[in-house]
Amino acid sequence: MHLGVIADDFTGASDIALTLAEAGLRTVQYVGVPDGPAGAVEAGVVALKSRTIAPADAVAQSLEACEWLLAQGATQIVFKVCSTFDSTDAGNIGPVAAALAARLGETHVITSPAFPEAGRSVYQGHLFVGDVLLNESGMQDHPLTPMRDADLRRVLAAQTDWPVTHLPMTMVSQGPEAVRAALAALPPSMVIADAISGADLITLGAAAKDRKLLTGGSGIALGLPANFGATPGTPDWTAVTGPGVVLSGSCSRATRGQVAKYAAIAPAREITAKEVMDGTLSRADLVAWALEQEVPPLLYTSADPADVRAAQDLYGTDRIAHAIEALFADLAAALADAGVRRMIVAGGETSGAVVSGLSAHRLVIGPRLATGVPALMVEGRDLALALKSGNFGGPDFFAEALSLMETA
Repeated sequence: MHLGVIADDFTGASDIALTLAEAGLRTVQYVGVPDGPAGAVEAGVVALKSRTIAPADAVAQSLEACEWLLAQGATQIVFKVCSTFDSTDAGNIGPVAAALAARLGETHVITSPAFPEAGRSVYQGHLFVGDVLLNESGMQDHPLTPMRDADLRRVLAAQTDWPVTHLPMTMVSQGPEAVRAALAALPPSMVIADAISGADLITLGAAAKDRKLLTGGSGIALGLPANFGATPGTPDWTAVTGPGVVLSGSCSRATRGQVAKYAAIAPAREITAKEVMDGTLSRADLVAWALEQEVPPLLYTSADPADVRAAQDLYGTDRIAHAIEALFADLAAALADAGVRRMIVAGGETSGAVVSGLSAHRLVIGPRLATGVPALMVEGRDLALALKSGNFGGPDFFAEALSLMETA
């Protein structure tokens, strides 16, 4: 193994796994830290569900993943976080990055969630989503990690005792040698790096050839495979046919738009917080309803921010989140056991719950379904997945992804 990735959620893991696979590295996504050896893998992506857990637990899990990756031969570690830098003042980006840097002996940690292909760019240390600042993009309404400051220097400084410095666009644009010289002149620090194009990320990757740790979104990996002599290509895929289903727990603007579009052409069943919490919801009935549909149906809890806040106020944020995740885990397992072969999942927390419910351990990376979203095959089962971050995909993503899975 050349490159090891520690991802703080499951959609982010498949996102960066696609980047590495398309760049030519033999890539496998692992669900949690594996027990045994990796085998003939050039890039190993360990998917954790650590983005919103207690910082101490996130650090412990990430260090365990790091040790396994190092044991497989990884010479460089990427700590993969969301391209919208989802976190709180307590973490978990800062605490995990600092712990990994200490373990690896790294003094300068290049940090950038930029992913221009998906509309994420960093300029003057500020994160933009499309043409608006992060805190105006809808992320300010995220139910678990509301992002109300676009200045990543301030966001990260609130989470760690490490100094936070800045690598400006004027330096990145001069190329890898200039970036390496600029890093050498900085004090030991977490370094927020500007990037507004894919070329900028390739520059950062080339400059980071000898770095032991980087932190960022999947874009941070664009320039890394070339350091190991990889040649870009398209991952293999065998067509998967049979029943399909869409499970959506994301409440992002993009996903809510996708839910509305798909509900106009397919059977759809909204699952409300009240149904989940008051015990009147029958999982068996939901499964039976889904299996009766001729068109792949949609089961969703996606809701407007005001409705989400009202449910959190009534039932408690953690309690409702755990209950919804448990529901999706149970639904996914029952649907797969009943013969569903194509499963589209929207939302990071929802994806983590679904993969856990399926007891999946290794996910083989297939071709892209959309920017940042690959087709995945559960190893050992005839079951294809797509794990979609809330903000990813176009308006017709659900229908398009289901169709693409059927194409070899």
